Amino acid sequence: MEKIRVLLVDDHLLFRQGVASILQRAGERFHIVGEASDGVQAQTLARTLKPDVILLDVQMPNCDGLQAARAIAAKLPEIKIVMLTVSEREEDLFEAIKAGARGYLLKTTASTQEITTALENVMAGQVMLTPIMATKLVSEFAAIARAQKNEALPRAPESADAPHLTEREREVLNWVAQGKTNKEIATELHVAENTVRAHLRNILDKLQVHNRTQAAAFARRDHA
Repeated sequence: MEKIRVLLVDDHLLFRQGVASILQRAGERFHIVGEASDGVQAQTLARTLKPDVILLDVQMPNCDGLQAARAIAAKLPEIKIVMLTVSEREEDLFEAIKAGARGYLLKTTASTQEITTALENVMAGQVMLTPIMATKLVSEFAAIARAQKNEALPRAPESADAPHLTEREREVLNWVAQGKTNKEIATELHVAENTVRAHLRNILDKLQVHNRTQAAAFARRDHA
């Protein structure tokens, strides 16, 4: 059996060493072709080493895993990407999938067997998600379906009880409706990402919706 050639990308040396040890103990199935500590190095090594699969962290200095995944998938689509991260944020999951990742595993829950199985299954053409993240993804798809259904309904008339958003909250909502991430919105508005999250929480409360997809649907109806 031909070995699966793996590139490890994580800014913590000890973690890379731990994953390397896991793959080495898995027998003859895996060959670690290189290691990188940030997204810039990951892109360079992906071009020169041409691994079969990259195990990629999300939060790293210089260039994070999502940026690296987008760049690698655009230029080297044959390389499979699996995110291995502590981030349970739905936003990171969705951005990873949009960036071309074929897997999303959590460092806090993934077992040795889950990591090795994920690499093998991704190479076989499957998509591998940690159960908790798969649940989030299914929930989001259900929310999108409900939002699309609601968009087809007649628009409710304006009333005195309509939610009042501040000018900044309307700006944030407008960017959300355009599909921007919190990080992208923060850049557009020249504020901290935490500030955007706080605005978004207020927006969800005022609109009485559960997630950004439903808020975006509200914004589109409001401008219909």
